[in-house]
Amino acid sequence: MQDLQQMKQLQQRLDQIQDKLESEAFQKNQKLGGEIGFYIFDYPAQYELMMRDYLSTLTDKLKRRDDSTSPSFASIHVFEMMIALLKERNLLDKAFAMQKQRGDEALFKALTGVLDQNRVADFMMQQIDITQCKFILIHGLGSTWPMVRGHGLLNALHAKLQDIPTVLFYPGQYDGVTLKPFGNIDSNHYYRAFKLIP
Repeated sequence: MQDLQQMKQLQQRLDQIQDKLESEAFQKNQKLGGEIGFYIFDYPAQYELMMRDYLSTLTDKLKRRDDSTSPSFASIHVFEMMIALLKERNLLDKAFAMQKQRGDEALFKALTGVLDQNRVADFMMQQIDITQCKFILIHGLGSTWPMVRGHGLLNALHAKLQDIPTVLFYPGQYDGVTLKPFGNIDSNHYYRAFKLIP
C-alpha cells in the first residue's frame, strides 16, 4: 500500500515536469533571487526503471515540440558519458579487466583521478553545444555512484554552465540542503539547489 502511494506521488510530480521545463520563468532563471538555476528532482531509487522510461518519453516529446532542427536542450546520461570518457582515454577495456581481476575497490581507486568530478564536467561540456541550450537534463547518476557523485558533479558544472538552467535527476533524497544517495546512505555533503518539483 505504501509503495502504491509513493508511486502515485512520484507520478504526480512527474506530470508537472514538462510544463516547468517549457516555462519562460524556468528557462530565463526568473524568481530565483539571484541564485544559479540548478535544480534537483529527487526520486526513490527503486523507481529507477520508471524514471528511465519517463525521461526517454520526455526527451522525445521535447524534441518533437522544438521548432529548431536540433534540440534546444541537452540530455546527459552520466553513465554513458563516463563510458565515453574511458573509451576516449583508451581505459575502458583496462577498467573491465581490472574489475574482473582485482574487484570493485581496486577499480574505484584506479579511476579516482580519471573520473575526477572536474574532468567529468569538462568532458560533458565538450560533448554538448551549450550556446544552443535553453536547459540541460542530467540523469543516469545512480549507475556511476560512488565514482561520480551528485554534489561534486554539480559543483564542478557551476562555473561551466553559467546561467543555463540545469536539472539533476537524483536517485535518492534531497531536502534542499543535503543529498542522500539512494535514500538510505547518509551523506554530509552540502549542496544548494532548488527542488524542481517539491
